[in-house]
This record gives sequence, C-alpha cells and structure tokens, in this order.
Amino acid sequence: MTPTRRRLVFLAAIPLVILIGLASRRYATALPPFVAAYAGDTLYGLMICLGVSALAPGGGALRVGSIAWGICALIELSQLYHAPWIDALRRTRLGGLVLGFGFLWSDLACYATGVALGVVMLSGSRKLTPGSDAEVP
Repeated sequence: MTPTRRRLVFLAAIPLVILIGLASRRYATALPPFVAAYAGDTLYGLMICLGVSALAPGGGALRVGSIAWGICALIELSQLYHAPWIDALRRTRLGGLVLGFGFLWSDLACYATGVALGVVMLSGSRKLTPGSDAEVP
C-alpha cells in the first residue's frame, strides 16, 4: 500500500471511530458499565493515532504511537488548567469533546489502550502490504 493510499485509509477510518465513540456516549445505558465508562476515551486515543498516521503515513508504528499518546496526555493534562477562556471553550460541544472537562488518571490508561490498538492496526497494515519491509519502529 502506498503512503498516499494508507493516508486515505486512515482518514476514512477517523469519522467511523468518531461515530462509534459518540454512539458509546449516547447509548451508554445499553452497554455494559465498563464499556460505557471507557469506550469513548479508548476510541479517542485510537482516533488520535489514526490522525497522526494520516499525517505521517510512512512513520514507524511505535513513533506514531508515541506521538499520538503524547498528544492525548497533553490534552488530558490541559484539563488541570482552568482559565475563563479555556473553560468557556470546553463548555461548547466541540470544545468539550476535544479538550474534555476534568483530569482523570483512567483516561490516560484508556488513551494508551486506544493508541496501542492503533499501533497494532498500523503494524498489521504494513505486514499485509506486498513488498513492504513491515518495519515497526
């Protein structure tokens, strides 16, 4: 798979992951409590990993994963900062979805799980590519 095609696949997957994540919030009462509590943040980590992969389709899976988890961690840590301007941004629907509201250690674990899933998918997609080196790092 060429880098351009890989980029398009990752870009196409992002809206699907977002829809599943939003559905996990909207229909949380129909899901097992554990899934309802953690699916959204896990899928957020996967979405960020897909986004980083789309921006750097030739980047190594571990490098992409590290960058994606770093972005997730920075966003989670930003929730410790409260100023009127950023809290006003968080009160909007999009701002709340992107930036979140309050710091939780469990969110970092969910992001790591989602990013790890993305790294596995990225590594698998490279192994399926004929003639690729399937380089993971």
